[in-house]
Amino acid sequence: MKITVVYGQNHKGSTYHVARMLAEKLDGEITEIFLPRDFDKFCVGCANCIMRDAKYCPHAEALQPLTQKLDEADVLILASPVYVYHVTGSMKAFLDHYGWRWMVHRPEHSMFRKQAVCITTAAGAGMKSTLKDMADSLWFWGVGKVYRYGLPVYAINYSHMSEKKKQKVDQKTTALAKKIKAREGKVQPSLKTKAFFTMMHLVRSKKPSDDADGTYWKQQGWTGSKRPWKD
Repeated sequence: MKITVVYGQNHKGSTYHVARMLAEKLDGEITEIFLPRDFDKFCVGCANCIMRDAKYCPHAEALQPLTQKLDEADVLILASPVYVYHVTGSMKAFLDHYGWRWMVHRPEHSMFRKQAVCITTAAGAGMKSTLKDMADSLWFWGVGKVYRYGLPVYAINYSHMSEKKKQKVDQKTTALAKKIKAREGKVQPSLKTKAFFTMMHLVRSKKPSDDADGTYWKQQGWTGSKRPWKD
């Protein structure tokens, strides 16, 4: 099993420790991406990725190796602490660069068979909205199964977290790892994902187009009978 972890910050605080603990319990090959260390660009809204090709993004050279790490993984872990009730700016900037990967445009077929986990911690509140920030992108990418784990740590850093809270994290990550390993190789997207993809299929089939998205869907065979979760 290959695991790619994307951290929304460079420092190794509470969120890092929770995500790393889960990754290690999956007993696989772990690849880590730290933001903004490994990618510090902001989307400039040029729309080249959507209208033409991702290779025309001004940041394509820096982004491509990270995209490869996402595509090669069996499990994706997006981990961001709560910053004013949302993900860090670095995580948001990273996810902004993948609008072209949404199902309405040019989703990567391997995503439909992957599992992913969104992880966040907060000194107080804001976990729900922060998890949604990450889960929205994963769902629109077509990821087959997405888990969410938000934890109020009531501490500024991991070393200040209570032992009781750390034990709870250990129990939760153990249970989550067990679920992920049990589903390995057997992931199917939800009915909601399949329904949305089918809706996009109908749009593409009824209105043939030679734009970047239309060409991609034809190449994948998705305007016909093929589906990414059946390849």
